[in-house]
Amino acid sequence: MPKVRVGLIGIGNCCSSLVQGVHYYRNAKSGDSIPGVMHANLGGYNISDIEFTVAIDIDKNKVGKDLSQAIGCPPNNTFVFTDVPKTGVKVLRGMTHDGLGYYLSQIIEKAPGPTADIVRALKETKTDVVVNFLPVGSEEVT
Repeated sequence: MPKVRVGLIGIGNCCSSLVQGVHYYRNAKSGDSIPGVMHANLGGYNISDIEFTVAIDIDKNKVGKDLSQAIGCPPNNTFVFTDVPKTGVKVLRGMTHDGLGYYLSQIIEKAPGPTADIVRALKETKTDVVVNFLPVGSEEVT
């Protein structure tokens, strides 16, 4: 079966847990007991079939870094339960609009430079699925 090519928008704590979990459980087999995962195989796809293709954020600590590094950058503080090897996916500069609320704006400095052409990046990487981890209420940027 082909890979499921996944793009990530918002490289925060939830994203960190997903990326770590996919790496940690990539060799899980059907029938294995996996905390937080209902099925190791869904419709013929295994966890190992998930491939991250695009990563988008606005934080200067994350933009330009490999996804594996960016998931551990402050202000992220998710528990690290596995080391994620280099993915080859560089975090692109996303749009801000209404995606940066008052409290987050006090601890995040926006990355300099222009917004990446997100539609182009998704098309060029043949991304199948986009997971939106932006904060609740981020309607315009979504």
